[in-house]
Order: sequence, then C-alpha cells, then structure tokens
Amino acid sequence: MKIICGLGNPGRQYEGNRHNIGFMVVEALASKWRASFTSTKWDAKLAQASFAGETVLLVLPQTFMNLSGVSLGGAARFYKVGPADVLVVHDELDLPFGKLQLKAGGGSGGHNGLNSIRESWGQEAYGRLRFGIGKPDGPGAKERVVGHVLGDFSKDEQHALPEFIGKSMEACELWVREGMQGAMNKFNRK
Repeated sequence: MKIICGLGNPGRQYEGNRHNIGFMVVEALASKWRASFTSTKWDAKLAQASFAGETVLLVLPQTFMNLSGVSLGGAARFYKVGPADVLVVHDELDLPFGKLQLKAGGGSGGHNGLNSIRESWGQEAYGRLRFGIGKPDGPGAKERVVGHVLGDFSKDEQHALPEFIGKSMEACELWVREGMQGAMNKFNRK
C-alpha cells in the first residue's frame, strides 16, 4: 500500500487558498481514479484507490494544517506504511508559482504541516510533491507571507491552476508507478 496525503485546511472559507493546493491535487486525483472520500478516521477524509497495480490510500487531514501529522501518522502506523511509500503534496513558498518538484525527505523549511508530520509521526524521509506558490517580494514582504499563504490564488494563477494540478497528478502517478527515484529522474527534469 502507498499513501498520498494532501495538506490543507478544512472548511469552505479555505477552499481557494494557496495553502490548500495539497487538497486540490489529491481531490483531483481521487476524481480521476474514481475514488470517493467515504471514510473518516484519524481526523481525516480517506479514499482508497487502485492504480498501476498498487492500492493507494488518499488522505486529506481535517485537523487544520498545523496538526496534519496526527492524520498522516495515524494512517501510516495503522497500515504499517513506511516513509518510502508516503507522498505528501503541499504548498511551497520557496518555489515560484506553478513550479513543481518531487523531493525525497528533508526538513520542513518552516512549513507547519511538515513540522506536524515530524512531531506526530516522527518521520522526515517521506516523499514530497512541492507545489510552488511563490512568495511576496518588496518592502514588508516578510510581514505579508501569512496573508499570501492563506489568501486565494490570483485571477491569473486561477487561470493556470488546472494545468499545474494536471501536472501534479502526473507526478503522483509517476511516483506510484516508478517510486521516488524514478519519478524524480523523469519529472524534475521537465
């Protein structure tokens, strides 16, 4: 079994936020794979799918971003899934909007969802699909980061979003089929 976990915040008021891109990608993947989020456990919405001969558990934590690790850690421990078989889809300030990068392990880079996974599950060696949301620049940029992350995508970004969500789904599927190294070799070079 493999787990793909999308990070975000539950609730209608957060649906279009940059911070919710992990939810958007995993929901699109579930739709493509005809998997329904019919189960809730570990404070998460769960959907089980079959792709490329693998059983894949799709996880959407409902704990709010800062406690995402409770959901992912609970699912991974229950199903005895190790970090090599987990992919977390999350927003990334340090990449320009729409830039996608598969990464094996690493630190949190200050991302509260990734911090929670380390604290709750005790792991950092899981895979990540980093979805670039860019960051504010110019005077006072640092003070605008929270508003940027919790803000909705701009009109131009919304127009481009379907293409990047589609590419994100391709990256997830490549990871399921070929594992992280194979997926990184093919996807990150694009």
